This record gives sequence, C-alpha cells and structure tokens, in this order.
Amino acid sequence: MITRRAVTAGLATVAAGSLVRAQGGFPDRPIRIVVGYPAGGGVDIVARMFAEPMKAALGQPVIVENRTGAAAMIGAQSVARSTPDGYTLLMAASGEVAVNQHIYKERMTYDPLKELVPVALAGIVPCVVVVDGKSPIRTPADLVATAKANPGKLSFSSSGVGNPQHLAGELMNRMAGIDVLHVPYRGSAPAVTDVAVGAVTMSFSSLGAALPLMQDGRLRAVAVTSRERMPQLPDVPPLSEGAPGLAGYELLNWFAMFAPTGIPEPVLQRLHDIVTAAIADKGITEKLMIQGIVPKPMSLPELRTFVRAESEKFGKVAEAAQIRAE
Repeated sequence: MITRRAVTAGLATVAAGSLVRAQGGFPDRPIRIVVGYPAGGGVDIVARMFAEPMKAALGQPVIVENRTGAAAMIGAQSVARSTPDGYTLLMAASGEVAVNQHIYKERMTYDPLKELVPVALAGIVPCVVVVDGKSPIRTPADLVATAKANPGKLSFSSSGVGNPQHLAGELMNRMAGIDVLHVPYRGSAPAVTDVAVGAVTMSFSSLGAALPLMQDGRLRAVAVTSRERMPQLPDVPPLSEGAPGLAGYELLNWFAMFAPTGIPEPVLQRLHDIVTAAIADKGITEKLMIQGIVPKPMSLPELRTFVRAESEKFGKVAEAAQIRAE
C-alpha cells in the first residue's frame, strides 16, 4: 500500500536529486533571466547585456523573458516560486526586491528578502537632480536655500509614486527640513520634459532619461543622489553638499541579479563569478555607464548585507513620508 508518507518521501528524494544534478552538471539546458519590465527598458537592457557572456561561459542558451505587470512584482514572484536550481534567474531593480514590500504591503504575494537571494550587483543607479536650464539654481546649496525661502512653492517630479526617485526627494525633504511637493508622472520622459517647460521646479531622474535634455541645454544637473560624484558627471556634486542636514545623504536605485532561495551554493557562486567577470569587461562597463549605471562589484556576503540595508532604508523613508501606492 502506498502511504502519504511514502509519496512525500519520494517527492523529497526527487527534489533533492534534481538539485544534486543541477549542482554537478550545471548547466545542461537553457537558462532564463526573467525581467519584470518591458523590453527596451533599463533592466531589460542590462539583462540582455549579461546574457551573452553568460552563454559563452556556461555553454548554454540564456533567454531573457519579460513578465511585466504589478510594478514588476509578477516577474519577481514567478522567480521566487520557481525551482532553486539556477535555471531561472531574475534581473531586478531595487523596487521589486527592496521597496515594494513597504509600499504595496497588502498586494505583496512573496517575501523578497526570504524567497530571493542576490547573485550579483550590476551597479548602482544614482538619481540626477535636474532643473530648468534657465533656473538660477546651480548647486545643491542653491536648491536647499531656494526651498527654504519658498516653503511649499517648489515641486519635484518623478516617474511614479513609491519608486526610488520619489523616495530620494522625500529623503531630501526630511533631512534638509524643506517642503518640496512631489508630482508623480507615468514615466521618466514626461517627468523631465515638464521641468524643461517650467511645469515643475526639478526632477529626480535617471541619467538616461535626463541626458538628452541636458545635452541641449534645456535641463541643468545640480546634484546626484550618491555619496560620490558619478563618473559620467564629474562636475556635478552630491546632494549631500547642499546643507549640514544633508550630510551623509544617499538614496540609490540599483540593478542586480537574483535567484530563488535554496539555489546550491556552488551554482550561486559560479553565476556570481561569471556576472562579476563580465562587469569587469571594458566593453560592458562602457555600456553600463551609458545607461547611467555605476558598476560596483560586491562579494556575495557584501551583496546580501547591501540588499537588506537598502530595504531597511527604503522602508524608513516610506514610513516617514507615509507613502502608500494605490
């Protein structure tokens, strides 16, 4: 007679066997990198950027699959619930791993810090604070002084409620003791365009979205939200130089690869080593920089610590600003 205990034991043996095979003969079939955003966006571009060196190193096809919707949470959940054998990976921004659980509390159907493990950090993506090219605001100190002299009269745009750009502006408000109104847009392009036409005072934007308008003089970059200057913008200071209250200010977006928790450690380490080596390639580094990404390789322990610390930081900003997405 076949008992439930026997069936359960059999399934456990099969699962264990599949993980052993994944560890010993990995990979013996194609690998999928799931992206929660449409094709052509920043995360998708980075995923495809790493697919080729991964294919060369692993000897198997590496397929990028776009599974969009619900602020990229549909794609992230599909990976979190997949078999942890190294064949299904996630290329993510900070949102679906470190931000959304604080913004979409009732809608979260997976626990990113428990069900996903970081594989490799592609790089950090600082926001660029831009103003109208004709604005008298030229430095972080000018920005803070103008906001303090005009409480409630300045505004900043972002590409939506609850994203890192929005949180970056709210953190500035809280630390500097100023009141700059957030104006959310559906996407980065209209958010920066409306700065150039004077509809909003400033925008917290990715470099990729703002650069065309910066190059033609319609926008001016006055700050970046990283602690250090971006290599792409060596003359633009960090926002932390704006006022004593902003000392230590930093809020970043970032792109990283993740796998389901439970992936065999040798497979995880191998994937980490391949992606990290790809980041060191001059050609890929240049492509990342064009996208406004600053490569920042980390070891696996460093990356785990980084992701948890970032989630905690985003959570504190969202709570202080009472940000909840509808």
